[in-house]
Amino acid sequence: METRLLGAAALLCLVDVLQAFAIEDKGDLFKRMVCPSFLMFDNAAYWADMTFELPCNCKPEEVSSVVWYFQKDLGSAKTTVLTDFSGTVVVDSGHIERGSSVLKRFSIRMFSLIVFRAQVTDSGHYLCGTKQGDFFYGYDVDVQPTTDIAVAFVDRGQHVQEDDTQKLFSLFTSFWDWTKCDRCGVRGEQRRIGLCYVQSAQLNPRYRTAVPNVTSCGSRAVPARFQHPVHLRRPEVAIRSCLSPCPKEEAPEEGVQAISNVIAKLGEKPWLPRVPMQFHKQPAGTGLILACPGARPEHAVAWDKGSVRLYRSHYLIGVSKRSRVFIDHGNHLHIPRLRHSDRGTYFCWREGKMVAGFQLRVTPRQQRRRTLRDPETINAIKVIGMSFAIITLIFILIHMCRYYWGREGAPPGCNGPARPQPGSLNAQASLP
Repeated sequence: METRLLGAAALLCLVDVLQAFAIEDKGDLFKRMVCPSFLMFDNAAYWADMTFELPCNCKPEEVSSVVWYFQKDLGSAKTTVLTDFSGTVVVDSGHIERGSSVLKRFSIRMFSLIVFRAQVTDSGHYLCGTKQGDFFYGYDVDVQPTTDIAVAFVDRGQHVQEDDTQKLFSLFTSFWDWTKCDRCGVRGEQRRIGLCYVQSAQLNPRYRTAVPNVTSCGSRAVPARFQHPVHLRRPEVAIRSCLSPCPKEEAPEEGVQAISNVIAKLGEKPWLPRVPMQFHKQPAGTGLILACPGARPEHAVAWDKGSVRLYRSHYLIGVSKRSRVFIDHGNHLHIPRLRHSDRGTYFCWREGKMVAGFQLRVTPRQQRRRTLRDPETINAIKVIGMSFAIITLIFILIHMCRYYWGREGAPPGCNGPARPQPGSLNAQASLP
């Protein structure tokens, strides 16, 4: 017992030493890097829904905690303060709702700012400093949208966008490396993400870039007179087929193999892949969005329905108007307006390995009695009330016109054609 306690104490001491070494190594980094006397902004570009990290690369040694500031436009009076003094720490990014405020999607770890599921509205300036307002380092973040992406299927002979060269600037796409094959053992697909960049000698010199005179299209370094044609350039993605063998798994020992065979024979469906399974029960007519566990937009993700492969060449959003089911650019599977035929088991692959299954059961849509508080009921009451008011107004106007019709001096528009008066010329002319 004493030996175990001594071992545990030694392990805890070792953990403390490693943590202290990591903090000391981080401190040495700040000693080596001197903060610039004039604040510059490093350019960084991402896709929407990606998670990015901004390290505070320099700070005075005596500063033990930092505060991050966000400004949409530099010098704006509206500034968002990002601090974890109140315990704002995101543990599981999978629980973050899309479109929520950046105040609910950030974390500060070892002076670095981490923003989860970035949105286009998160584009702007991020400054590392203190709560007294002293700034040490800055970033110019450009989050490019995924709603209108140019897609090129290489197998069909399609090509990516060509460079657009103007007199004072040129636009081009900077591609990431090809992802891994999203499936193994069968035909899969690879993606290559491309972000929009601009090259010009007239960029704002206060913004620092990895390549001289090159920055992302949404950067604040781009002059205002270039922004309209620059915004017409879209990010893009290239997709091609691939074939990758599955890695060999270590075979269990002979006794374990025999036991697993017995368990498989006792199961109801031993032919299904042995992956963690989730069960979903949804009413017909509702929508369902499936996310592959642990997957991010930049990962290689694939979806299958049973033995049917849901390839992006047919199910990518915007590719086929006939397909109701689609995969978005964030690797989510969308099934709108569920039907009884959508029931079944869906599998997702991540980085070439099947990782999860989703067993979907579609139930009949239950009829429920609506109340006065339902949004549909409120809208119906508004429409009916407005229609009744319009009909009542028309009814009153018609009766007012009929009242004034037979009177002299009726208002214009209410009286009909003039009636011949007795003794008038027209009345006499009509006599035989």
